[in-house]
Amino acid sequence: MSDSPAARLQQLFEGHRLTPTQRRIAHSMVRRAADVPFLSSVELAELAGVSQPSVTRFAVALGFDGYPALRRHLREVAPAEPAGGESAYNEYQQAVQGEIENLRHLAELLADPAPVERAGRLLAASRPLPVLGLRAASSQARGFSYFAAKVHPDVRLLDEGGTMLPDRIDAALKAGASALLCFALPRHPKEVVETLAYARSAGLTVVTVADSAFAPVAKHSDLLIPAAVGTGLAFDTACAPMLLGRVLLEAMCDDLPDAQARLEDFDARAAARGLFVE
Repeated sequence: MSDSPAARLQQLFEGHRLTPTQRRIAHSMVRRAADVPFLSSVELAELAGVSQPSVTRFAVALGFDGYPALRRHLREVAPAEPAGGESAYNEYQQAVQGEIENLRHLAELLADPAPVERAGRLLAASRPLPVLGLRAASSQARGFSYFAAKVHPDVRLLDEGGTMLPDRIDAALKAGASALLCFALPRHPKEVVETLAYARSAGLTVVTVADSAFAPVAKHSDLLIPAAVGTGLAFDTACAPMLLGRVLLEAMCDDLPDAQARLEDFDARAAARGLFVE
């Protein structure tokens, strides 16, 4: 990656869990990377459209004593401008590069297929199979459930919170469920942690896809497989968790002897209905 001021700033922010306000500050800093080492906290606050205390808290979140210490650091490490003709990644390209790096880490993790294979066996054996994902993780849970329902006889999507969640866990247990799959992404809803604690206490084996092995859901998971999210934009990107979900689907299919027959049956019915435009 280029050693441009924007790229150096992006590296400074990586690995830190920032609030939406703090990400707004970081986003503004990347946009004005060359000027940031010379801005006061008030000027940066105006640039980002936040309060001056928010800038101070942002600096502390990055590990500095305050904004003056952060600014000193930026002045000390500010690299020279790229040589003429050298193209630097802009902020959008940096976000893509960050996701590519997350996928590389996932590939390295999958060099040992044992955890995924174990997860596949657990998910295939659970009839029904509840799939939990709230707020930011709801799209991951919904996508997994959509495809899983084509090969698994009873997938139950849990993507809405509320007092009915424990009831739906109870109903799945009474119907024979033995495992629950959870997608847990930042910011982690308290309700997800509470639901996993309830599910485990009720006897379900919890398989979790989370952004980190140290996520708040870790202590309530029997098997957690991490897949990092991208934090280079104002809102997280989740390419690695999505891909890990598809990998789990593949592993689950390997333990469902009639998976291929179910897929062929679906394709035949879809063709008869003219469901898809070829």
